Amino acid sequence: MAEKGMDLNRFILEEERKHPLATGSLSLALMAIESAAKIIASHVRMAGLADILGQAGKVNVQGEEVQKLDELSNTIMIQHLLDSGQFYALASEELTEPIYSHKGKDAKYVVAFDPLDGSSNIDVNVSIGTIFSIHKRIGDGEENFLQKGSQQIAAGYIIYGSSVMFVLTTGNGVNGFTYDPAVGMFLLSHPDMKIPEKGKIYSINEANTHKWTDENLIKYIDQLKSEGYTSRYIGSMVADVHRTLIKGGMFGYPADKKNTNGKLRLLYEAAPMSFIIEQAGGKATTGKENILDVKPESIHQRVPVFLGSKKEIQQLLEFIG
Repeated sequence: MAEKGMDLNRFILEEERKHPLATGSLSLALMAIESAAKIIASHVRMAGLADILGQAGKVNVQGEEVQKLDELSNTIMIQHLLDSGQFYALASEELTEPIYSHKGKDAKYVVAFDPLDGSSNIDVNVSIGTIFSIHKRIGDGEENFLQKGSQQIAAGYIIYGSSVMFVLTTGNGVNGFTYDPAVGMFLLSHPDMKIPEKGKIYSINEANTHKWTDENLIKYIDQLKSEGYTSRYIGSMVADVHRTLIKGGMFGYPADKKNTNGKLRLLYEAAPMSFIIEQAGGKATTGKENILDVKPESIHQRVPVFLGSKKEIQQLLEFIG
């Protein structure tokens, strides 16, 4: 196990040394994401002073109002990931089509990302974050992004909250790094993160109960209440999943009458977060199958999401599976 206080770059290089055939490309790719995260974090801290709060007057490919900081974060991610030369192609939740990199025309990897998850919470100073997912390149076009979540090489998220944390998995457990602005580094603060086998919190938007299409889901939530569970829902997936990872319990965003296929994006949100949760010892499901077994049919596909501790997810499946 890596020692607390190790900086993220050193950790990445130490992990690389465990693989004799590694070329260093993935290490450079992750460092590019780290650099972008530091810049986004600085803009998040200054958002109220730099006139970048509020809406940008545009609607993204998802039909959602684009926030100014969302747009800026997207630009920063694209610039750093393209300049790294380590990615053949990039897919962003904010863009209709993938971007193919001239510098990365011979690169081994593709990356999908949500530049600023929870952007509707920007104006009220609630924790938001960046989510990313890395796959090996398997072709020359969009098929690179239509791979199952189980084939991810790495995934992670950066949460911009009371502190800035970078949570990362490369398929060998989960580690969390906290940003120290005094030295400008992400330092290992949460080595080998494990989600509790059972929690005491469920996180789901109960205001949508009347829209849910599965009455058994309501029975499941009622069961959790009868067992003394506490409801905690922020409305920023990064923040809600981060709490679930640390404290256990269940996070859910089900399908409903309005979002019949679910609302969260498979490629940019569901798959990377599920990879992290399962690497930490938890479970993730659409209610019908493991999220990591879902093969995307399009880059903006949506799915229902339930993830968390083994006990809560197994109990959920007994109700709705």
